[in-house]
Amino acid sequence: MKIAILGGTGDQGFGLALRFAKNHDIIIGSRKKEKADSAVVELKKILDDHNIKYNNIVGMDNKEASKEGDLIILSLPYEYTMSTIKEIKEELAGKIVVSIGVPLATAIGDKPTRIVLPPQGSVAEMVQDYLKNSKVVSAFHNVCSKELGCIGDCVECDILVCGNDVNSNKIVVDLAQEIDGVRGIDCGKLELSRYIEQITPLLIGLNIKYKLKGSGIRITGL
Repeated sequence: MKIAILGGTGDQGFGLALRFAKNHDIIIGSRKKEKADSAVVELKKILDDHNIKYNNIVGMDNKEASKEGDLIILSLPYEYTMSTIKEIKEELAGKIVVSIGVPLATAIGDKPTRIVLPPQGSVAEMVQDYLKNSKVVSAFHNVCSKELGCIGDCVECDILVCGNDVNSNKIVVDLAQEIDGVRGIDCGKLELSRYIEQITPLLIGLNIKYKLKGSGIRITGL
């Protein structure tokens, strides 16, 4: 599968690219192709340094990456999400689009432990409201980029997945479970993303309070 990560030059997208490159072709998307190409060089170096074999990794601008990818991951700051997807709506039609965005109040210059909810209730619902011909799945909000970047370590975190298409949810759950230590959990409809996204500022607050490397969550009894 070709996984296109829009915003793959940022910490979270870059970490996911590191984890998925073993089993999938990776396309790093960015507003500027040159920036994407630089991230590809860095990705390959890290994987080579850890003696990890990987599939094809290339850099493209966001529009081309959206066209070429089979599954699209939106790893974008909240404030740039709508402006980005408006430029690539046609390229995303009919595809699984994974929203990992969180409406952190940093978008308006406030603290990362606060949120600014969009009218739809969550970033994922906002994306689905605009991309009516795409299958939006919400996932990967509560896993720390630092943990993803430690490529030789297991990630102690459950990945909560929700979306309105059962098959798309399953594909993303299975993808999440390719990360060592991760358990993917299908939580149901996309509307539940509004609660899942709001766990992230809580985790950020815990990291700050207890000086943690990167806290995560586990669902017990399941």
